[in-house]
Amino acid sequence: MATEFDTGLPSFRQVQMLIRDRQTIEVKLTTGDVLIGNIIWQDQHVICLETEGQSLMLMRGAVAYLKMGM
Repeated sequence: MATEFDTGLPSFRQVQMLIRDRQTIEVKLTTGDVLIGNIIWQDQHVICLETEGQSLMLMRGAVAYLKMGM
């Protein structure tokens, strides 16, 4: 059974705006690693970040925060 994510939630709308605007962001992971790049897509489980010429798929549960306005 496929699970749809709720596009009405503010967090999903904000990430969609970051994708649309191609805004550079800082992502801190629960491991303490910090990545800087652009989100290129999202689904209900994963955020795909493009950083340093490579695409990284980050599980949503591994993301501590997204910092905008870089």
